[in-house]
Amino acid sequence: MEALQPMATAIAELLREREETVAVVETTAGGLVSAALLAVPGASAFYRGGAVTYTGIARDVLLEIDLAAHPGVRSSSEPYARLIAAAIRERLGATWGIGETGAAGPTGNPYGDAAGHTCIALAGPIEHSETLETGLSDREENMWLFAKKTLEVFEGSLRAR
Repeated sequence: MEALQPMATAIAELLREREETVAVVETTAGGLVSAALLAVPGASAFYRGGAVTYTGIARDVLLEIDLAAHPGVRSSSEPYARLIAAAIRERLGATWGIGETGAAGPTGNPYGDAAGHTCIALAGPIEHSETLETGLSDREENMWLFAKKTLEVFEGSLRAR
């Protein structure tokens, strides 16, 4: 967790200064993004909540997303990351929504993505999505790298505003 704390602290400071909030939905980062943000004292001032929607049932129940209404959108893709980021932002009334989805490993996913693949999206004042390919099959290492990249993307967007 120590490696994520400087970014989480910087994000917290920027959100507090602007009186903005964030909501997070993660799949393959497994809650590490939320854990890093929640480790910052006073997180309730900026953190609205989060979900780990690792399964379709979790997505359906927690985010109320009907994928049939979004033809061609599949998990572990940038369009899906944008969809879940927007959904968590709306459901929790946050300034920002963060979505992360991918394949941690040790093997790829049913969609043909290799282990070490994740897509990250932001919904809010800046809309952004990008894909990270680590090339690694180590599940835990990928989870930490996914969380780190997600925080980097969010911090970079906050600073670009």
